[in-house]
Amino acid sequence: MEVLTELLAFWQAQAGKLGHQTLQHIGLTAASLLLAVLVGVPLGLLLTRRPRLAPAVLGFTGVLQTIPSIALLGFLIPVLGIGPQPAIFALFLYSLLPIVRNTLAGVQGVSPAVVEAARGLGLTDGQVLRRVELPLALPVLFAGIRTATVINVGVATLAAYIAAGGLGEFIFGGIALNNPAMILAGAIPAAALALAFDAALARLQRLSARRLTRVGGFLLVLLPLLSGLYLLPRATGKLLAGFSPEFVGRADGLPGLQTKYGLRPLPSVILAPALVYEAARHRDVDVIDGYSTDGRIKAYDLRVLRDDRGAFPPYFAAPVVRQAVLAAHPELRAVLEKLAGRISDSVMTELNYRVDYRHETPRAVAHDFLRRGGLWRAPQPATGATLRLGSKIFAEQYILAELYAALIRGYTNLDVVTKTGLGGTSICFEALRTGEIDLYPEYTGTGLLVLLQPTPATVDSLAGNPQAVFDYVQTRFRTRYGLEWLSPLGFNNTYALLMRQQQAEQLHIASVSELGTYLRR
Repeated sequence: MEVLTELLAFWQAQAGKLGHQTLQHIGLTAASLLLAVLVGVPLGLLLTRRPRLAPAVLGFTGVLQTIPSIALLGFLIPVLGIGPQPAIFALFLYSLLPIVRNTLAGVQGVSPAVVEAARGLGLTDGQVLRRVELPLALPVLFAGIRTATVINVGVATLAAYIAAGGLGEFIFGGIALNNPAMILAGAIPAAALALAFDAALARLQRLSARRLTRVGGFLLVLLPLLSGLYLLPRATGKLLAGFSPEFVGRADGLPGLQTKYGLRPLPSVILAPALVYEAARHRDVDVIDGYSTDGRIKAYDLRVLRDDRGAFPPYFAAPVVRQAVLAAHPELRAVLEKLAGRISDSVMTELNYRVDYRHETPRAVAHDFLRRGGLWRAPQPATGATLRLGSKIFAEQYILAELYAALIRGYTNLDVVTKTGLGGTSICFEALRTGEIDLYPEYTGTGLLVLLQPTPATVDSLAGNPQAVFDYVQTRFRTRYGLEWLSPLGFNNTYALLMRQQQAEQLHIASVSELGTYLRR
């Protein structure tokens, strides 16, 4: 009931944005569907006349369906940039299989006797196709379009990850911020759109062949009009920013920067956290959010803008462990503490660089670090319990997970199962709190502002003091969640604003204050 109340309040407060995103979602679906119909139907008809090509074409379109959506969008960004183009093209590819297959099946399903009768009347092959086979195949063909439409409505939510808008902005923002009402605010309208489109097309499918032919022609006119509902979410300004959903919603992210620095003239678009660096690298955006120890800063020649007014709190990494696990395995604490204070900012940046840019595996990088630091031990026989070690979905977390896994295997008889790439903060934390995992690396600033969410007065009282923040987080996690923060590893992976080095030098921007001054000129 509480979630429903929050959902209604959210819809009321964001009514204008909800309507805008819904129109974008319809436009994305219509544009991609129009392309798929214009390509898929002729291709399916061609296969009816060239049946030997059918296995290869259907196999290829089937393979397209198996490519993960976010991976396909990532591949398309270097070619098509960010925004609607890669989103529409990806949705078009996902729509091809059901349309091509159903067009082929519909025509092949026409009775051979009917076709022979038409030929006996003197109709040419083209006339048989247009006047007999295609009208009779329309119900099956429409079933393929119906399937493609429902698929597209669902997959179109991912368009928000590449600055193409749509209802996915609410969904992914809610996931990143652990806000169920925000998730539902996007998910419910998306589901309603899918049901509405499916019901409308189901009614069309039941029409007679003659009426269906007329309606089909009308839809080919209507789809371009619906495509026009898409409004490009690329605001104009001196610079364009690309921010992750979590950064846009977190108090220590964009809202905090706007308060401290007055960055409101900075237009921005939403991007997947894994794609913001690529967007900056390919000059699709000028400013991005990132992390100060990310290896791609060095790899892509980016500049970290100095946080000269202290908008970002300290983000010292430390393992968070279930107290029940420490009680059951008291030897574990000393093993995990072996990394305390051993990793500096520069060292972590170099480790991330090796994974992000040189494409070394996180395990190889972690094991090499332990050997160089004299901490490596060969794994002992696993005769004890199994620990479940989690991580978020970026390189640094993978490295830290492998470091702890290697230490546990080398210094204890416990076995380790790693569950890496669990997603954002809320997913990892809920997995730990509910016992799905036993430990994972977290950051003090995230624990403070995202998970504990104290009052602004409490945050101000800590004054960005690293030790004070750690003590507060450690104490509250013990009493509230039964979770233990062990000693920090030494590096501070704080949020940061990043620009391409060359552009920042040309504009004389080295700090966030200078960025704000430039935007206000």
